[in-house]
Amino acid sequence: MAASGALPVVDLAPFFTDDGHDGGVSRASATEAVRQACRTHGFFRAVNHGVPAHLMGRALELSAAFFALPDEDKARARAAEGAEAPLPVGYARQPAHSADKNEYVLVFDPKLGFNVYPAEPAGFREAVEECYAKLTELGLLIQEVVNECMGLPPGFLSDYNSDRSFDFMAALRYFPATEEEVNGISAHEDGNCITFVIQDGVGGLEVLKDGDWVPVEPVDGSIIVNLGDVIQVLSNNKLKSATHRVVRRPVHRHSFAFFFNIHGDKWIEPLPEFTAKIGEAPRYRGFVYNEYMQLRMKNKTHPPERPEDVVHITHYAI
Repeated sequence: MAASGALPVVDLAPFFTDDGHDGGVSRASATEAVRQACRTHGFFRAVNHGVPAHLMGRALELSAAFFALPDEDKARARAAEGAEAPLPVGYARQPAHSADKNEYVLVFDPKLGFNVYPAEPAGFREAVEECYAKLTELGLLIQEVVNECMGLPPGFLSDYNSDRSFDFMAALRYFPATEEEVNGISAHEDGNCITFVIQDGVGGLEVLKDGDWVPVEPVDGSIIVNLGDVIQVLSNNKLKSATHRVVRRPVHRHSFAFFFNIHGDKWIEPLPEFTAKIGEAPRYRGFVYNEYMQLRMKNKTHPPERPEDVVHITHYAI
């Protein structure tokens, strides 16, 4: 674990060895580090995670090269009208009325055939697809670790959440701050299961912990991991979906965010292991995941005038 005030750090190396040990770190100690991080912060910094550092660096460089192109060139990487993807793939920019100030390229699993890639820069598609595959593998690993952290039967979460067609990834560029405005992404919690963030050296990501905003400082080769609302609800608030935001800096910031998601038709409610079996009352009422996410999307497309009307998981609290 990291020093007080910093993000916890978890070494995942033991999960990639045959005997479950790497130096002085065992799988048991790494799992315990994840458990504590998810209980206290909902975030941790993963090192030795199996995603090559050179691949992450190249993906960030190519992403920056794409976003530096003229707007008319970027606009060519948009999906055609009537595309079947659950969310609009390809290039997009946050609408002018949005409090969030960024642009992005969104991709789903390449096997689904939804994605629209820019023609330039060369190698963009290959780097993005390789990152996507590696982060999917990491998602499957972290899901198993979280499964153990929750004390669930082996394979419970992988059986419950076996459909990978709802995962997606975004390459993002945040615009430089101005004297009047520094918001990149407003304070929020992720609505999915697990999120991975790869970021450049600019910084700006912050996590709310005990009323204070903790900067998530860039560290080369590391990946930021955070839990989403689905895990918080399933665990009946034992594991946290932490509030976080991006504060813009004087220069552009580039990052990749991978959302390890869940099938839209899934019913989400606190599991018996965290309620009836231990004599505790559910803290949340159940909901269909897709209906919840539609309300979350409406926060973006039609922002309410009052902050208290923004839909998040507390609206389902009992």
